[in-house]
Amino acid sequence: MVDNVLSRVPEPMRGALIKHRELLKFAIVGATTFVIDNGVWYLLKLTVLEDKPTTAKAMGIIVAMICNYVLNREWSFRTRGGRERSHEAALFFIFSGLALLINLATFAFSRYVLDLRVPDVSRLTQELADFGFGSVIGMLLATAFRYWAFKKWVFPDELDGHRAEEVRG
Repeated sequence: MVDNVLSRVPEPMRGALIKHRELLKFAIVGATTFVIDNGVWYLLKLTVLEDKPTTAKAMGIIVAMICNYVLNREWSFRTRGGRERSHEAALFFIFSGLALLINLATFAFSRYVLDLRVPDVSRLTQELADFGFGSVIGMLLATAFRYWAFKKWVFPDELDGHRAEEVRG
């Protein structure tokens, strides 16, 4: 998919995108899991967890987190690593759990510190604040943290390229 997209990009940009191919893949995975997270969140928030929006958000993030692990391991960072899968998964979910807390903190700040919730504000203002703080600001901060942590600790390049050899072979 990335090769197909890159072949259609003008030459000056293509070199930069190829240089940052891993980041591009990470961004595509992030966009996919962003849709999953928000789909689950709004499905729960507008139905069975209407009175528990923070719980609904956490559940959306957890479902997206599982998809994120599979896609990042098998696609974005497939040429990195070499760790035992259980060790890698444990690190992934520890750092993703910290990212979940970052994401929920921005959402909770909006709802419970700024009181951007019904009846203090209109339903539209509440929903815009929920999306802005929970899905945009929180997701951006959590994503930046995850990208750094995944490259440094979960899928490091310093493991002699064991997985890179497996992928090529």
